[in-house]
Order: sequence, then structure tokens, then C-alpha cells
Amino acid sequence: MQSEPTKSELEILQVLWKSGPSTVRFVNDELNEQKRAVQYTSTLKLMQIMTEKGMLISDKTNMKHIYSPAIEEKKTKGFLLEKFVDTMYNGSSSSLMMQLLGNKKTSQEEIDEIRTLLDKLENK
Repeated sequence: MQSEPTKSELEILQVLWKSGPSTVRFVNDELNEQKRAVQYTSTLKLMQIMTEKGMLISDKTNMKHIYSPAIEEKKTKGFLLEKFVDTMYNGSSSSLMMQLLGNKKTSQEEIDEIRTLLDKLENK
């Protein structure tokens, strides 16, 4: 990964990962609906900077600029999660899991999914 996305950059990436290639107007409307009030010009400038950083690809073949993510969702989230676990839990994923499961009501369905994942990990 070329650089770690900021919180605002990550919000833009989340929209593009979910919705696919989009215009600045669409991304800005999504951010305003999901998160907080964001000015169009701020979104435009940030997406231009993200393109310069290599996080986005800009397609200028049509009248409207269409932006696509240049970095993979799974890889980016994996990198950020690993950094978070290293920083907050001294690299211990079990400490993170214990805190997650202890801090909120976990549904039976979620417990079953976790158990299935653990079974798969044990049988590798």
C-alpha cells in the first residue's frame, strides 16, 4: 500500500468499494447521507489528492470524471486492522476478540459464525 488512508479518505473509499466507479457528486451525496455535511468542493479536492496518491483512478473519457478505487478493500482493511491490533492490543488478536465479545451483546448467529471460523482455523 502506498500510504495509509486518513479517516476522510477511508470514508470515500468505503463509498466506492460499495457502489463501484462513481462521480464526485455521487460520492459527496452518499457522504452527506451517511456521515456528515460535506461540501462538494472538499470532496472533489480530496478525491483529486487521493488520485495523486494512487488511491483512486480517474476516468476522464466521458464528460463526467468517474473515480474508481485503486487499492483493494480487503487488503486495505487487513492492513489497517493489523496496525490497530498491533497498536492497541500489542499484536494480540485474542485480546481484541475478548474485548469485542465482552463489550456488546453477541447474537447466537454471530457466535455460531465465530465457532465455524474457529473450527476452520483449527482444521488447517
